[in-house]
Amino acid sequence: MKKPSIVPLSAILGAVLFSSSFVIPNAHAFSIWPTSVEGHTMPSFAPMLEKSTPAVVSIAVKGTHKVKQNVPDIFRFFGKKNQNPNQAQQRPFRGLGSGVIIDAKEGYIVTNNHVIEHADEIIITLKDGRQIEAKKLGSDVESDIALLQIDADDLTEIVIADSDKLRVGDFAIAIGSPFGLGQTVTSGIVSALGRSGLDIENYEDFIQTDAAINSGNSGGALVNLRGELIGINTAILGPNGGNVGIGFAIPSNMMNNLAKQIIEFGEVHRGILGVSGRSVNSEIAKAMELKTNQGGFIEQVMPDSAADEAGIKPGDVITKINGKSIKSFHELRGKIGSIGAGKKVKLTIVRNGNEQDFNIKLKQSQASNVAAASIHRMFEGAKLENNNNNTGVIIVEVAENSPAQYVGLQSGDLITAINRNRINNIAELRNYLKDMKGVFALNIIRDNYSQYLMVR
Repeated sequence: MKKPSIVPLSAILGAVLFSSSFVIPNAHAFSIWPTSVEGHTMPSFAPMLEKSTPAVVSIAVKGTHKVKQNVPDIFRFFGKKNQNPNQAQQRPFRGLGSGVIIDAKEGYIVTNNHVIEHADEIIITLKDGRQIEAKKLGSDVESDIALLQIDADDLTEIVIADSDKLRVGDFAIAIGSPFGLGQTVTSGIVSALGRSGLDIENYEDFIQTDAAINSGNSGGALVNLRGELIGINTAILGPNGGNVGIGFAIPSNMMNNLAKQIIEFGEVHRGILGVSGRSVNSEIAKAMELKTNQGGFIEQVMPDSAADEAGIKPGDVITKINGKSIKSFHELRGKIGSIGAGKKVKLTIVRNGNEQDFNIKLKQSQASNVAAASIHRMFEGAKLENNNNNTGVIIVEVAENSPAQYVGLQSGDLITAINRNRINNIAELRNYLKDMKGVFALNIIRDNYSQYLMVR
């Protein structure tokens, strides 16, 4: 039997039929109003979906990506002079996915990073048929979230639910564009919560659902019976990428935290606790004489970290975050990783058989940066990162033969001002350049010397 594989989504499909005997208690409370069919009253998701589906969009991308060819040594001498046959080649690609409008006024759309990664052009198709080019505001590879923006009127935004209030068995409805068919709706339930350790993303805290999800629905919406967003569909577990009723979605709270950081800073300011450890199991529980078989067992606390300053010690078991129970160290890492740096969290810890609460202010991970082509065309090919203590924007990397290299930007440059206006972070850089035209002076520090770079 072929082993099932976990594949990045692009997901949603299917249909669910209800018999006349199927009854949802207090159906009006969920905006699922009864429909009369041949004299029988039947529940329907249609009224709710008419309000929520306009907030879900289709995404088409195209671009190029590098493909390395492995040519045997014997054939290397038959190529053109000075040409390396094993050098990576640029190959065009096209892709499809889905997205969700979370702010109609600003035109913000959230999707998966793997849908738009490496894309040179991103086209959004709204439910009413309009097609609009989107720009990428930022993304987080570690959690597979990306934020786009379009300029359009009469958009519909989705209401974002509190995913921490979900329970296994709650109804879940998936909306997206599988296989390029166009918008499709499927239904199921929340099969499990806090799924992690799947090695799909670096930070995992997935909602598992049996609502049918298929290729093309990545970035689509998972909603509750009120039509509120509870998750962003991301991956499926199944042979050959087919749906077998095991799909995964990023919780809405995690998505919302990350999207707000991208909007504010242009990147994710990931909070970090400063511990390493493993998930509690029966063996650890027995060895450490613990009364719980779930949680995150702390093996090491990093010096001067948020955990160290709060008084967390090796041997502690973290069982709750802000009063919400966690099952594993992976879930702990996923939840903490979506909370912004500087935010306070309450951790419940078991130490020597006793429960204690710790209020901790998270520090910032230094691993975040942002691809900044959307900020201004001159930054295409560059990666930017906020400098420490909000003191400017660092050019982390500049691709060869890119617009960023052409205007004179170099890796290691620190941008401190534009036209003598102080620039403290990526968000300020984006806002200042948003409507700017003509020539302007970029103040940079290079090799400890300040200089001006004139850019058109």
